[in-house]
Amino acid sequence: MFAAHRRKWGSPRITADLRDEGWSVSVNTVAAIMAEQGLRARTKRRRKQTTRPAKGHWQAPDLVCRNFGADQVNRKWYGDGTEIDTDEGKLYLDSVLDVASRRIVGFAMSPHHDTDCAYHALSMAVAVRGGVEAVAGVILHTDQGSEYTAHRFRAACTRIGIRQSMGRVGSALDNSVIESWHSTLEFELRREEHFTTRAQARAAVAAWIDDYNQDRRHSSIGMSTPIRYELGA
Repeated sequence: MFAAHRRKWGSPRITADLRDEGWSVSVNTVAAIMAEQGLRARTKRRRKQTTRPAKGHWQAPDLVCRNFGADQVNRKWYGDGTEIDTDEGKLYLDSVLDVASRRIVGFAMSPHHDTDCAYHALSMAVAVRGGVEAVAGVILHTDQGSEYTAHRFRAACTRIGIRQSMGRVGSALDNSVIESWHSTLEFELRREEHFTTRAQARAAVAAWIDDYNQDRRHSSIGMSTPIRYELGA
């Protein structure tokens, strides 16, 4: 199991997999066996900050105030962007995460770090969740990047009924939920593969996100996976 997850899973997730297969085993036992065999999950490094604050003075209020959790889906979403290196140049990824289930509900990729990419990620999230009526009132928490303060993005949020929320400039902790997710993406995919083309990177990232939603276990949701948690399994 450790090899199947490319040496990235520690004892809690390995234990959850074993229990799903019918084993009766504790986390401490799995940790001890892994230690005996020298199986240690690789640690992540801090992700580089790529936020570009918008010019001007508009910003949304902080509606989260570091109270990150939510007990139901479509209550709090988190948005952020990151960059992926390819031999053709950078590919930018914008993502939207529902914190209740830890599911990535929307994402978009583009050669440009701009409002269009963030807008398309938001549009996908709304479509995945069933449309405007299903998401009206949801809080979307982001940093103060120019893509989120642009008029087009703000107008879309107003039209849909999404409440924008923003943390402070330069404070990764204010948006740590989605920062952590992008750090996981970097650790488990970007540092493992070299992408020759943007098309290759697009395909790999999309496949990784699908696997993440289907298979990634989270302690915050009882070691379930995002899709399984939403289905109530």
